[in-house]
Amino acid sequence: MRSLPALFIVATLTGCNTATTPPPSEVTAATRAAETARLTAYLDAEYEEELAMSPEDLTGQGRKEQYGKFDDRSEAGLDQLLEWRRTSVADMKATVNYERLDDDGKTSFDIWSQELDRFERRMKYRRHFYLFARGGGHTGLPQFLINFHRVDDKSDLDAYLSRLALVDDALDQLLVRAKAAAADGIRPPPFSFEQSLSEVQRITTGAPFTGGADSALFADAKAKIAALRQAGTVTVGEAAALVDRASQLLVTEVKPAYARIGAWLESDRRNASDSSQGASALPDGGAFYNTALFLQTTTTMTSDEIHALGLAEVARLRAEMEALKAKVAFTGSLPEFFAFMRRDRQFYFPNTDEGRAAYIALAEQYLGDMQRKLPEYFGLLPKAGLVVKRVEPFREEPGGAQHYFAGTPDGSRAAIFYAHLSDMNAMPKFQLEDVAYHEGVPGHHLQISIAQERTGLPTFRRQYGYGAFSEGWGLYAEALSKEMGLFTDPYSDFGRIGGEIWRAIRLVVDTGMHAKGWSEQQAVDYFLANSPLAEGAIRSEVRRYLVTPGQATTYKIGMMTFQRLRDEARQALGTRFDYRAFHDVVLGGGSMPLPVLEGRVRRWIAAQQTKS
Repeated sequence: MRSLPALFIVATLTGCNTATTPPPSEVTAATRAAETARLTAYLDAEYEEELAMSPEDLTGQGRKEQYGKFDDRSEAGLDQLLEWRRTSVADMKATVNYERLDDDGKTSFDIWSQELDRFERRMKYRRHFYLFARGGGHTGLPQFLINFHRVDDKSDLDAYLSRLALVDDALDQLLVRAKAAAADGIRPPPFSFEQSLSEVQRITTGAPFTGGADSALFADAKAKIAALRQAGTVTVGEAAALVDRASQLLVTEVKPAYARIGAWLESDRRNASDSSQGASALPDGGAFYNTALFLQTTTTMTSDEIHALGLAEVARLRAEMEALKAKVAFTGSLPEFFAFMRRDRQFYFPNTDEGRAAYIALAEQYLGDMQRKLPEYFGLLPKAGLVVKRVEPFREEPGGAQHYFAGTPDGSRAAIFYAHLSDMNAMPKFQLEDVAYHEGVPGHHLQISIAQERTGLPTFRRQYGYGAFSEGWGLYAEALSKEMGLFTDPYSDFGRIGGEIWRAIRLVVDTGMHAKGWSEQQAVDYFLANSPLAEGAIRSEVRRYLVTPGQATTYKIGMMTFQRLRDEARQALGTRFDYRAFHDVVLGGGSMPLPVLEGRVRRWIAAQQTKS
């Protein structure tokens, strides 16, 4: 049901009479501003309704409403959200005059409309998305509690315990859906069952589940309780009672839920295919993969087009690698150079805690160097903090992809650049500079923080994310960093080229495995032949692509869109082109589908051309 504020805003918008709208050329700037302001107010109210359906998104934004609850993960909950979005978009289209909006208003209207189309398509194939594969709810819930549920007072701790008590309900909802998918013949590859079973075991190993050191969840609960005790918020006796309560919930609610997941995974994995097959092996798999590509890239590119683009980009980047190999005077072949960089110890930190600390320290050094260069290329700069952190042990994997989690809009929780450091032999130094710029600045941290900190935009545009935009920006930021004068070490520069060819290879192997019948080993072999990436990291990457069809294609497609739009602006504006102005346009509107971004940039170019 609509809340009163939303109903009120709909009523005010109903006054727009499209039949008597003057031609666009006659609409005044004041009229456009007023219509856009009304749309923004409407969308802000709608987004508040959407947030009210997601306690976890509220927490992620640093808010404490519904602090003791989790999201509804059931199919019925998804249906409810779909019906809500259908009504919201229908109301907007019935009451807002698109031609009266300014450029930002049209962008907001377009994104909100397209979200319905995207959600409809995703819901058609909702059982095709693996729920207990890599990054599933079984690891996501502990990570959420540990990193995002902030405890400032006793009531926050009570909410934390309430959420512990609800972990079983959340996981059981996912289990019901996973069983329904399996009944439809939809299962992840065999390796995914093994990985998930290992994660379940790691989450439930340690006190109070078993003997030994505290489990990650129990250690987190105890640390949060101890902080309250140290602050004088609770007494010694109250703290002890809270620890006992946490222990009880972990044993009586959390562990049985994970045991049910483990038991089902153990029994169902015998029904999985003997080989690691892509999406095309699933029921209606070809149509599903096309949908996944659309959802991930936000474009209508086909798998054949993406595959061909990947092959062309791999060939171009191999030539750049050959040139850099000659620059460092390596006399062997390119595959031999790859082997040298995979094996030579100068490119790796020790596989020790000291080596892990050195890796994090070097990442922080690269980010500090970049921070000082940013004002030369960006007008908008982030205020939010960023920390570099090792992935939690229960979800860490050798060679796993490093990744970013945004902070809160109010800055109360810093953003996190996560690194998998369980095997330092899979984390070469020569790739670190490139990764730091991608995950930190000028990559994800700059882009996402600017979006969150913007004023004047509808709230949803400061929070929504599109993989092709954010990952495309991250890869664009890697290439931009070279233009900014970084990557002075030739091996780090080789790492940059290796990072780009890695994303080009993704276009080939993702479409190869999901649309062309490639095996997992074929994908690994192609990767090894064209990238200096460590073999352990390559195998981890290929398996990630298998369980998240299409996601790996977003990086290069998004990057090339940013580069193409930059080149269009540079050609159109000539000497008037300014990096800071261009970057502020593409980042200042928040994340958006790539076709919407193209329209936004081209309108900006046209406006610049009309200026004297």
